[in-house]
Amino acid sequence: MQWMGRRESDNVEEGSGGGGGRMAVGGGIVGIIGLIIYMFTGVNPTQMLNGGTDQGQGQQQNQRVTQDENDQMKFSRVVLADTEDIWNKLFSDMGQSYKEPILHFYSGGVNTEGCGFAQSATGPFYCPGDQKVYLDLSFFDELQNKLGASGEFARAYVIAHEVGHHVQDLLGTTNKVEQAEQNMSDEERNRMSVKVELQADFYAGVWAHYEQSMKGVINQQDIESALSAASAVGDDRLQQETQGRVEPDSFTHGTSAQRMYWFKKGYETGDIRQGNTFSDSSL
Repeated sequence: MQWMGRRESDNVEEGSGGGGGRMAVGGGIVGIIGLIIYMFTGVNPTQMLNGGTDQGQGQQQNQRVTQDENDQMKFSRVVLADTEDIWNKLFSDMGQSYKEPILHFYSGGVNTEGCGFAQSATGPFYCPGDQKVYLDLSFFDELQNKLGASGEFARAYVIAHEVGHHVQDLLGTTNKVEQAEQNMSDEERNRMSVKVELQADFYAGVWAHYEQSMKGVINQQDIESALSAASAVGDDRLQQETQGRVEPDSFTHGTSAQRMYWFKKGYETGDIRQGNTFSDSSL
């Protein structure tokens, strides 16, 4: 992805935030792994996932890590800027106004304004209560080194997916889902969650479509990188790797195949009207 030297979004902040109570949307794979680690070991999952480093090594690596984080932050700001350009256009085409979300960087843990406290083990997430995307940059390292999803566009997919949840919020989908879930069983809520997440994957694919057609800054290798990331965070793959078995009734994000399918459908069509996962009887 061509990103260096391009416009960076100003809708970015850092810090611990505060207060709030709505449910966050779109917690990543680290959240699933972290929960399993905590249940079986009682150990803070962020400690195990980040790994141990002695003080001497930490001092030697500090300068490099800082530069890496700076580069990742700039990259994230460019991706967010592109989502702003594209979704502003698409909403305008629909006769609506697009309210741009805030990307909130944090490290370790964050007390959000609208969804309560979250640790980095939750993974990237969107909070409809304050319309912010929350991202601990350490997730990008986990995505590449532990989940095997390499390439810059794998990271772009993560951000675009969370912005997809923001699109759902603006279009009223989030409120409709929250109301419907009040009278559902746990299994039914899980199925609803899958539909929500797959639609966010679809919206990420729509964004990628216009990244290519409007801006010309990505290529087929980038799309393969995004598909690799979508596959890496499929519920079936994660459950098999973390617990040695697959339990479809507990899926909350969709299988690897489903996540790739809906991202690819969004990318190939570029048509927001074709992303109604809620009408798909197979889900």
